[in-house]
Amino acid sequence: MKTLQIPKTTLLVALIALTVACGYSSPATTPPVAGSVPTISQLSPNSATAGGAAFTMTVNGTNYGTKAVVNWNGAAQPTTYVTGQQLTISVPASAIATATSITVTVTNPATVGKGTYGGGGTLAETSSPMSFTVN
Repeated sequence: MKTLQIPKTTLLVALIALTVACGYSSPATTPPVAGSVPTISQLSPNSATAGGAAFTMTVNGTNYGTKAVVNWNGAAQPTTYVTGQQLTISVPASAIATATSITVTVTNPATVGKGTYGGGGTLAETSSPMSFTVN
C-alpha cells in the first residue's frame, strides 16, 4: 500500500489561504458621541482696568464637567471646578496690562470610551465665546 505524501510547501500555502479566507479583521469600535456643550451666562468680574492687579474670575453657566477648562483668548487656563454651573480661574496682572478685549470660552474635554476596544466616549465641546473687556 502506498501512502500519499503532500509536499510541505503545498500544506503551508493551504493553511495561509484558509487563514486569509476566514476574514479576520479588527473589531469594530463605536465612534465618540457629542458631549455636553457648556454655556457661559456671566463673567464676574466682566471687565478690568488696564494695569490693574491680579484677580480671581468666576465663570457662571451650565453643563460644566469636572475637568472643564476656561480658555482665555484661546489658551486653556488652570481651572478650579466649583459646581456644574461655576468655575474659577486666577487672572494675573500681566494678562490685563493693556486695554483690549479678551475672548473667554469653556471647554469640556473629550472622554475616552470604556468599551472593550476603547470605542465610544464623547467629543470635546466648547461654549460660545463671551467678551471680557480691559479698559
